Amino acid sequence: MAKSHYPRSFAHPRYWPTWLAIGAMHVAARLPWRLKMAVGSGIGRLVWRLARRRRHITATNIALCFPEKSAEAQRRLVKETFIANGIGLVETATGWCGNAEAMRHRAVFLGQENMARAQARGKGVLIIGIHFSTLDLGGALHSLFFPADVVYRPHDNPLFERFMTRARRRIFGATIDRHDLRGVVRRIKAGHAVWYSPDQDFGREASVFAPFFGQQAATVRLTAKIARMTGAPVVPLMFHRNPDNATYTLEALPAFEDFPSGDEVDDAARINAFIEQAIRKHPEQYLWLHRRFKTRPEGEAGVY
Repeated sequence: MAKSHYPRSFAHPRYWPTWLAIGAMHVAARLPWRLKMAVGSGIGRLVWRLARRRRHITATNIALCFPEKSAEAQRRLVKETFIANGIGLVETATGWCGNAEAMRHRAVFLGQENMARAQARGKGVLIIGIHFSTLDLGGALHSLFFPADVVYRPHDNPLFERFMTRARRRIFGATIDRHDLRGVVRRIKAGHAVWYSPDQDFGREASVFAPFFGQQAATVRLTAKIARMTGAPVVPLMFHRNPDNATYTLEALPAFEDFPSGDEVDDAARINAFIEQAIRKHPEQYLWLHRRFKTRPEGEAGVY
């Protein structure tokens, strides 16, 4: 439903499920940590059983990207992905509704010198993030060490959009619509770090095809374009939940050298190679539920 079709008053019954979801997120953010993980795991297991379409998409992605795994290992990774992303829901609630400072003891940030070195150039920084289940909590933890703005996709539901934007503004310096290229460039040129996640399929017109897990994947051109327009260093950022389900590791890698190169496909391939490297560390925490390969090279049949 488009935004224009939603009622103007947030008291309208159409919004009652949204209010319930917002209330549930506030409750989830305040649960004891072990209970929080258990609830998230339970949500993931339930969705894995019920969401046949998403399970098919996830299984297709994993089969394409991990052909070396046995059928049983692929099925296990599908289930683990749903569990990790279920936990990601309560992690998002924690990031949006909780107190980041109270979680400082849960975060280890490696490679801080790489981020500091990039900032010292004085041209702002473009941070390359990834759609892991830990995305919004990772942003909250990152803010404890380095402030950043974030590029995001606005939500169609106006009430949830207001809630989400207000929550993210507590975490990030500014929230920038993904279509607002001028806003991104303006913030970077003003010396800000901007967190941008270029790992989703935004269609043929916005993309070039570049390798990703052995597949030709539609990869956005915008990363290289922003770097070219601003002269900002591009810093790859990894972040994941540790196996103890209680702590998190963030790692800033050295800024890309000679980026952009002027070759759109080569630049996209470098971005994808980093994203693949990060995913392989904890593949279950990636958002495989997204139709990453929905846009196919000319003449190739759809995979979903």
